Amino acid sequence: MIHIQNKRCNMYRMSADVQPFQCQNQTKPESLSIMHLLVFISFFLKLQFCVPSDSSNSAGDNLATNGLPFPWSKVRLPNYIVPVRYYLLIHPNLTTLTFNGSVKIEIDVKNYTNWVVLHSKNLKIFTATVLDEGEAHLSDKVLPVLEYPPHEQIAIFSPKILTSGEKYFLYLEFGAPLSEGFYGFYKSTYRTKGGETRVLASTHFEPTSARMALPCFDEPVFKANYSVRIRRGPSHISLSNMPLEKTVEIENGLFEDHFEASVRMSSYLLAFVVCDFKSVSGMTGTGINVSIYAVPEKWHQTHYALEAAVKLLEFYEKYFNILYPLPKLDLIAIPDFQSGAMENWGLTTYRETSLLYNPDISSASDKLWVTMVIGHELAHQWFGNLVTMEWWNDIWLNEGFARYMEFVSVEAVYPELKVEDNFLDTCFGAIGRDSLNSSRPISSLAENPTQIKEMFDTVSYDKGACILHMLRNFLTDEGFQSGIIRYLRRFSYSNARNEDLWDILIKTCSEEDFTSGKYCYSSAQATKNAYSFAGEHIDLKQMMYTWTLQKGIPLVTVKRQGRKLYIGQERFLKIVQPNDPLWDSLQSGFLWHIPLTYKTSHSDHEIKHILDTKSDVLTMDEDVQWVKLNSDMNGYYIVHYEDDGWNALTELLRVNHTALSFKDRANLIHNAFQLVTAGRLSLDKALDLIRYLKSETHNVPLLQGLGYLQSFYKLIEKRNIVDVTQNLKTYILRYFRDVIDRQSWSDDGMVSDRRLREEVLSLACDLGYQPCSEKAKQLYDGWVESNATISLPTDVSETVYMIGAQDDSGWAYLLEKYSISMCETEKSKFLSALANSRDSEKLSRLLELGLDGTVIKTQNLPSLIYRVARNPVGHFLAWDFVKKHWNELVDKFPLGSFGIRNIIVGTVTQFSSTEELNEVKDFFRSFAEQVSHLRVTQVALDNVEKNILWLTRNLETMRSWLQKRLK
Repeated sequence: MIHIQNKRCNMYRMSADVQPFQCQNQTKPESLSIMHLLVFISFFLKLQFCVPSDSSNSAGDNLATNGLPFPWSKVRLPNYIVPVRYYLLIHPNLTTLTFNGSVKIEIDVKNYTNWVVLHSKNLKIFTATVLDEGEAHLSDKVLPVLEYPPHEQIAIFSPKILTSGEKYFLYLEFGAPLSEGFYGFYKSTYRTKGGETRVLASTHFEPTSARMALPCFDEPVFKANYSVRIRRGPSHISLSNMPLEKTVEIENGLFEDHFEASVRMSSYLLAFVVCDFKSVSGMTGTGINVSIYAVPEKWHQTHYALEAAVKLLEFYEKYFNILYPLPKLDLIAIPDFQSGAMENWGLTTYRETSLLYNPDISSASDKLWVTMVIGHELAHQWFGNLVTMEWWNDIWLNEGFARYMEFVSVEAVYPELKVEDNFLDTCFGAIGRDSLNSSRPISSLAENPTQIKEMFDTVSYDKGACILHMLRNFLTDEGFQSGIIRYLRRFSYSNARNEDLWDILIKTCSEEDFTSGKYCYSSAQATKNAYSFAGEHIDLKQMMYTWTLQKGIPLVTVKRQGRKLYIGQERFLKIVQPNDPLWDSLQSGFLWHIPLTYKTSHSDHEIKHILDTKSDVLTMDEDVQWVKLNSDMNGYYIVHYEDDGWNALTELLRVNHTALSFKDRANLIHNAFQLVTAGRLSLDKALDLIRYLKSETHNVPLLQGLGYLQSFYKLIEKRNIVDVTQNLKTYILRYFRDVIDRQSWSDDGMVSDRRLREEVLSLACDLGYQPCSEKAKQLYDGWVESNATISLPTDVSETVYMIGAQDDSGWAYLLEKYSISMCETEKSKFLSALANSRDSEKLSRLLELGLDGTVIKTQNLPSLIYRVARNPVGHFLAWDFVKKHWNELVDKFPLGSFGIRNIIVGTVTQFSSTEELNEVKDFFRSFAEQVSHLRVTQVALDNVEKNILWLTRNLETMRSWLQKRLK
């Protein structure tokens, strides 16, 4: 945020951040003609009299579209004018696919000025004027508007000085076509069962797209109240953040809906929809009306979402001890939606697969997904909406909390869904990104819209959630909960920064609490901001800064000698190792304050210690057989057991794997194979570690081990290394045959059983296991013979479709069913099966259909490209498609967006040769002006380098290990 201090007038010209005309003589000019007014503006701008400037980019260098100098040089708005309330009228025409509107913005002027600078993008401004407190025009002329598209800003000049401390209104009339993409105020369509195409209009403003729907102060710190009116036809309804207050009929058969004034909120949370949807409603125990909206013919798929939303909203009200502050909460499934969902206050919007649930079609995994997405967006009603980050560099305060709270809430409300089984996968995904040099700190610089969009990534969401989990384990559940309640109350309807969270978590505790090792603030150490952790004084803020202000993840090394544990820390990197010339430079300056926990063969409880130096020595009570650090993976770090440490743990798993929790077992498997990728552990040791999986009964470690074997198979298969590919397939099917054979083709069992069934049978059929393929073909043929009227077991339906799609008639039949299905979850399974074809012509046709956007909606194109790229036949096909259609893809999915990031990383995720790496580099180089500032391009290149190194380091080891095991 730009802080502007009041200074003497003769100092302004030396300042880089002064306000235009704020020190001008306060004489009130008489009314001027437009021509004279423009000459007046130009004269003063050319003089740069009190116009903001900096050494690299003065105001005179920024020319508006009419050739005049633009009066503001910064990407972020000046803070001397603050919006207080918006009075918005919006009228979308669903026939002409345009919208018109007007907005009256009450503004608070902090310093004397002639200029109002705010955001606008792709809007035609018809009228602009400034009104005084009595709403009288300050000028009898329409005021000129300067536009500066590079910063998506407009400036309005007032011929009369706007006086500090006075109330004014900015009034603008505007219009634009409904957006063709997924941002701003955009068009969405759906097809009825009868084949009719219907149109609706919906908004998606996060992070910087409110300016595409109305001129506004489009930064999170500019919170204001919104009064919204929407004009519509009689066959439609309109929705916004607040409840409908009244509807009035106006001319031409139109209706105007008036909504109650909103609470103070950031512009990106404003939302409105005009559609013909149906809804189902319920009430929470505290009187909040909750409604689920969907396409009329999908209304029957809304009932589970209503149940989940009511229960989860009630949970959050109790957990945060703060009532949901709005009278209603709507959840609406939008047919065209790029991301999973959006937390607009009181009107949350969702992709249909994230909200709608059909028990006849949706699997256990689908149900879990819907529940978690709802849990995520409802958590945002507090984290993000009630308390908003001050700027996008701290978006993790929104997204990391929401990602973590979705697990906390679903575990409490729906324990049968076993959501805790999935949390480790979240942290494993974060580590995958964080162990590349292209990672970034959780709190990072982000200024322009492209940089801001890229902040919505694995680091903000998943790493944010994982360090919050570590913090909760550090503070205890009670300490964590009470701390975030204080945070939410302290910053309600306001904005917060990263450091504000750590300040507010400080809690005074008694001496008894401190000496007993509870995690609470020590009053005796008040000046040192110290927490108690196992009897140690810890500076909480300093500790958490090491996790949020530096990138990467620590590697904790452990060497056991008798009762001594020699532990150390360094930065964990996959692409370099200690003998690499780059090692020292990439390690320089990295140090974490790590809350270590560990168990031993002689302890029935975890032992705690803070590692805040490069190395330390711990003394155990007695000599032990084994040590396991990071109990239940509550900490965010990798552990390497040196000397014979891994051998001891491998033997423990072989003899008595239940001596460790399922989380510890999964954690060991993950750490071992991560160390293999980094060149710190030999592949044969990691493969020996997972040989115990024949005895494993829990799905989490079992799927973790199988997942690594499958990823190795896919990587080697794409390199066409025939002997290793065949031997690895044989090993998987032989070694895990008992696990495969005991899976039923049904929907029986607990959620964990069903998830295991879904994954194992999909892998077995993909590897060509004959009993699996035959059963799937039998079910597919029966489904086709019934003309798709019988219900397949939901957990295995996608596997059944994949087998069916392997011949011409099956592929054509599934494409036909895809085009007419009224369930997006079912369509997703069809599309996955179609993309699994081994016919390159069919895959090419599929990609072209995705680009066209008629049969396959544009929103599904990034995931389709990724699915084709994972197919060994479609590997290069997808990459060639992206190269050929790059400009079209960027038009559909803006740079930095979730869609374009998925396309870039997804198409090269399994490239593994130097030739492929150079080809990717050359392609990015050819579009350097577009992509050079994108983080995701370096992530993609790092992934390819990682694959090259993995094969170089491990291919021969894999070959010889398999040969020994298959004798």
